[in-house]
Amino acid sequence: MKVKDLMSTKLFTVGPEDMLDKVFFLFNFEAIRHVPVLEKGKVIGVISDRDLKKILGPRKKIVTNEVDGTQFTVQARRVRTIMNRGITTIGPDEQAADAAAIMAKRKIGCLPVVKKEKLVGIITSTDILRAYVKLAKEVDKMFVNLDR
Repeated sequence: MKVKDLMSTKLFTVGPEDMLDKVFFLFNFEAIRHVPVLEKGKVIGVISDRDLKKILGPRKKIVTNEVDGTQFTVQARRVRTIMNRGITTIGPDEQAADAAAIMAKRKIGCLPVVKKEKLVGIITSTDILRAYVKLAKEVDKMFVNLDR
């Protein structure tokens, strides 16, 4: 199975000079957890929801959230201040198992998929897990049929 078989091609990206509130809204309204950072069309970093959570925190004496009593605020900072640099990328024709091995070894949740220095997709640990579940179910069906 190739990376291109599992990767997402619906991409949301930001630039290093974008404000973090843009990333915050992408995470919340597009239901994603990783955003590649592009500069002049090239991937220069990635921001994860965990990176953003590190700089968020409850503030006291501000209008409180009716649900849980806290309010999370995004500081007026730029993407470049928290993005992960020196990222690892993978090609669309590489094996998905290789992508999984890289993510596990480096303890990261995604790999930008790049072809000829152009971002063409993103593969995440969730994409890998979905493929595993699908394959595991198919293998289970094969064993059930063998038992008959």
